Amino acid sequence: MLEFAVVALFITFEGLDGSGKSTHLERAARWLESQGVRFVKTHEPGGTEIGLGIRKLLLDHRHARMDGRVELLLMFADRRQHLVETIEPALAAGFHVLCDRFTDSTIAYQGYGRGLPLEEVDEVDRFSTSRRRPDRTLYFDLPAAAARRRGHSGHRRRSGNVDRLDAEELAFYERVRSGYLEQSRREPERFRVVDSSTSIVATELAVREALADLVSEAR
Repeated sequence: MLEFAVVALFITFEGLDGSGKSTHLERAARWLESQGVRFVKTHEPGGTEIGLGIRKLLLDHRHARMDGRVELLLMFADRRQHLVETIEPALAAGFHVLCDRFTDSTIAYQGYGRGLPLEEVDEVDRFSTSRRRPDRTLYFDLPAAAARRRGHSGHRRRSGNVDRLDAEELAFYERVRSGYLEQSRREPERFRVVDSSTSIVATELAVREALADLVSEAR
């Protein structure tokens, strides 16, 4: 009987801070592991040792006056190292990659949120990643006001998990959400839009549906 190799997929989890994307990536990872799916779990910024240093610069409240273009270049510096050190080697070895954020985040946050020209973002992307895109993107959609409330919850403030980008005003969150929605409209074949305003159980079921083919291939 012929056996066909499973094609490793690069899958990203995207959304506003507070949308639940990171929580559901962790839940999805536990579920996939229980089903025997081979994968690597990672995140941006900070998915490598070099990236951890860049992450500290990007999210530190002391750098509130960081220029938008500096922010953009740091994001892509982190991403380039992440690609060559973690993402591409894992895919080449036959592991699916589950990644918390990738270039869609930069387009949404630095492009739409900060107002940098999208052609500038695209040019840096071309140089840094050759416009590398995920095979599938789960976008966790939540109204901006609700996401900001979650991102500023008492628990997150007490634990010190509200970073420089979390602290942005509501208008920034709204621009970022618009950027995500526009990208999902432009690439409907890649994006799976997950309504994260529902219960955590309903959202988890939607995520499992979006990843069900990985489980069927592993069996």
